[in-house]
Amino acid sequence: MRVARRRRESGIDYWPGFVDALSTLLLVIIFLLSVFMLAQYFLSREITGKDSALLALERRIAELSELLSLERSAHIDGDDQISRLKAGLAASEAEAGRLQGLLSAKDAAAASASGAAAAGSAALEAEKRMSREALAQVELLNQQIAALRRQIAALEQALEATESRDRESQTKIADLGKRLNLALAQRVQELQKYRSDFFGRLRDILGNRQDIRVVGDRFVFQSEVLFPVGSDAFDDTGRAAIDRLAGAVLELEKEIPPEVGWTLRIDGHTDPRPVAGRFKSNWELSAARAIAVVRRLVEDGVSPKHLVAAGFGEFQPLEEGTSEEVHARNRRIEIRLTDR
Repeated sequence: MRVARRRRESGIDYWPGFVDALSTLLLVIIFLLSVFMLAQYFLSREITGKDSALLALERRIAELSELLSLERSAHIDGDDQISRLKAGLAASEAEAGRLQGLLSAKDAAAASASGAAAAGSAALEAEKRMSREALAQVELLNQQIAALRRQIAALEQALEATESRDRESQTKIADLGKRLNLALAQRVQELQKYRSDFFGRLRDILGNRQDIRVVGDRFVFQSEVLFPVGSDAFDDTGRAAIDRLAGAVLELEKEIPPEVGWTLRIDGHTDPRPVAGRFKSNWELSAARAIAVVRRLVEDGVSPKHLVAAGFGEFQPLEEGTSEEVHARNRRIEIRLTDR
């Protein structure tokens, strides 16, 4: 007993060292969480500013589109007025030509009648008077033609100014369209980032199982993971899997800013073999399973405005074939994150 007491008294106490190490690790974790929260705060502020700029650009495009419509209407009215004036000018020129021809004919008749007898002098005076009236009409028509030409020149200048403004408006609209496309592309990139984070969390939560996998932009559950054969009622394993999925969706709702529209779409699929039981077709079974998943997510606290259920029956298989393995892979529930 004395030897054991001496061993206890001479032993090294490691507990304070463990306490210091754990305290240091806790401080590092708290510091990293603070940095993450600050980054999230500044990211949400930047996204809010981009949305405000996007709304301003859309309003400006609407204003320019309205101005462009007004300019085009004025352009069309100017073209119509020019066409009417040109038609009037052509008619006036035709009438002037006709009167000029009459004047020439009357001058010839007057020249031939100058050698006639005194009995024809009265007729000659009448012809000359008619000639003077015709000349007066020709002069009046020439003045009208000149006025019409001035009006046409003024309208052509106004038309050129309208076309110039139209080109400027088109240039502004094209520039605003490019900026709008850039803003939309940034929004898509943001949603893509959240989609990658969401799928990464689902992998961590659900584990590397062969019957739960990622195919393209979809997270695929084999139907047997969630439901018994031919049923839309969860078994215990399926209910637990959907509950874990709901936890990931709830975390996603907290991180995505309210102004970024997104939807979690639940798609039900079956194999082509006829279904038995209360469902009349595979289409009804696939839709019922998708709706069951949506209802369970809502029960777990997920907002219904972010959920969509769709049934595709056997009409969109992942693989073609008639083997049992192919049928099993085609019986599935797909989860995909899309923009609204």
